[in-house]
Amino acid sequence: MVTTRLDDIDRKILAELQADGRMTNVELAKRVGISAPPCLRRVRTLEESGFITGYHAEVNARELGFEVQVFAMVGLDSQAETELRAFEERCREWPLVRECHMLNGEVDFILKCVAPDLSSFQQFLTGELLTTPNVASVKTSLVIRGAKDEPGVPFDVLEERMNRTA
Repeated sequence: MVTTRLDDIDRKILAELQADGRMTNVELAKRVGISAPPCLRRVRTLEESGFITGYHAEVNARELGFEVQVFAMVGLDSQAETELRAFEERCREWPLVRECHMLNGEVDFILKCVAPDLSSFQQFLTGELLTTPNVASVKTSLVIRGAKDEPGVPFDVLEERMNRTA
């Protein structure tokens, strides 16, 4: 299990940074109960080890003019590894595609897309996605509203699990 490499302080650091990645090292150290220099060393180690993969600002898409959010379920003609990788690479090139996940089941991929308006999304759908080689089918669902959008992982669930197995 990956989490065995992390101690309680490492997990607290990750949980705190996940909640607020802009806090200072001094504030982080205070929250996790250690002094600033070892806290900074631990953060750097967590970054170098791949537990922290980046920092970003959470922006309000609607306030920025992206009124439309759509989930597109994509079926491919071929699921050969080269074809799957080619589709994933193409998805990385499309600015409107914000997430791309390969699935097991009826569809091969689900894409989370944002667009300024329906017309822009339709242009992407018909001019790009549907004309991509190997794409057999696309079913879309327009998001009406979101009830939850929480990044990261639920550290409290991990703690409960670890306490049960200890």
